[in-house]
Amino acid sequence: MKQITIRNIPDEIEKIILKEAKTKSLSLNKAFILFLEKAAGSNRTKKKKISLHHDLDHLSGVWSKKEAESFNHNLESQRTLDEDLWTTAK
Repeated sequence: MKQITIRNIPDEIEKIILKEAKTKSLSLNKAFILFLEKAAGSNRTKKKKISLHHDLDHLSGVWSKKEAESFNHNLESQRTLDEDLWTTAK
């Protein structure tokens, strides 16, 4: 499957895609593909069952900004080095 980059997406379209992704627990990529298929009149999704839980896609974009900040803050404590463990015994 090919990849494309789309620039200058109108704010209104972005809001629609973000809302769709959040309400259906989809990745932004999947939500955008569904949006394009619907706009093009494609019936591919009617024939093929869409997997809502592939890898970690169901987690993509579901955290609030506050939750993401809290996660990153808690992760920082795991990224610190214990200097005593890294010093050479004398």
